[in-house]
Formats: sequence, structure tokens, C-alpha cells
Amino acid sequence: MNKKMLIGNTEALCLPELGITGLHTRVDTGAKTSSLHVDNLLCFKEDGERFVEFDLHPDVYHLEETIRCTAKLKASKNIKSSNGEVETRCVIETLLRIGGKQWLIDLTLSNRQDMTYMMLLGRQGMSDKVIVDPAGEFLLTH
Repeated sequence: MNKKMLIGNTEALCLPELGITGLHTRVDTGAKTSSLHVDNLLCFKEDGERFVEFDLHPDVYHLEETIRCTAKLKASKNIKSSNGEVETRCVIETLLRIGGKQWLIDLTLSNRQDMTYMMLLGRQGMSDKVIVDPAGEFLLTH
């Protein structure tokens, strides 16, 4: 039987295909989709395929540090944000690594500059692999 990992309401996770390790992330069972804060988003086509290029901030405490990433654009999706506004966001698929396990997730790219965490892990990204302890924090890293 496949045992689910117990995670807290915040966890440090890795997005290895984007070169990100230890990204402090808000785990949100109320959100359907996962989102990642990016800056300088640029969409382009290459050999008939659509891509996005963007800047990531791997450390919320050192926003001057950025990593420039490129990923294949999976889709564009209308998302209702926490303030009730609907916006169109780019969606990429990337590998999520947490607690010694990894799986592919869809990530919407958005402006989360006013949020405490650069990434939000929603229900679809958790798949059937985790159980969330809402009182816990960083259960897999401590």
C-alpha cells in the first residue's frame, strides 16, 4: 500500500527542473491549483512550440537573488485569485521534490509579491501523495 507523507502548512520543497531547492512554500488545501511567484514573464515560440521565460526568487529573504528559467508552456488558464479577481495565467509542468519523493505538478505563474510565500501548493499538486497537518510547519525538514 502506498503510504502518504505527512506535511505541514508550510514546507521547504524543491523544483529541480527550475534549479530551486529549499523553497519555503505555503500548503493550501483550499486552493485547487499551485502557483509560483515570477517576475519578467516572457512568452515566445521556438520551432512551433510555446515557451515561457521568467525570473524566480529562490529566497524570500534575499529578493535581489534571481534565477532565470525557461519552461515549455502547457496551457493558459483563467484562475480566480484569493481576492476574487479572475486572471489568465501561464501554466507549466515541472517536477516537485519533497520528503525524498518526487512527482510532476502543474504550476501557474503569477505575481505573488504581496504574499508571504513565493509558492503556494494547491490540492492538484498534492495529488494523492500527502496528508496535511494544518498545525504543523516544516515537518519534513526538521
